[in-house]
Amino acid sequence: MFITNTSREFQPEVVNIEDLVPQDHLLRKINETIDFSFIAEKCRPLYCQDNGRPCIDPVMLFKMLLIGYLYGIRSERRLIEEIRVNIAYR
Repeated sequence: MFITNTSREFQPEVVNIEDLVPQDHLLRKINETIDFSFIAEKCRPLYCQDNGRPCIDPVMLFKMLLIGYLYGIRSERRLIEEIRVNIAYR
């Protein structure tokens, strides 16, 4: 007998994001090897502390550009779309 369960698509499912990306992924190795905190300290004097709009985190911006370089994504718009789709980039 063939029965489909259509109500299953609305049931919550718990997913651990860490399980979706392999432990030996290149970006995991880079993140474990390199401490990117120096970027924030280098960029701090370039931003105003008391006015203006909040900035994009310089460390995150640098990591985004690094992903674009490593994976050959030339367009920044395309890079943002790829980051939205690929869980490993997050």
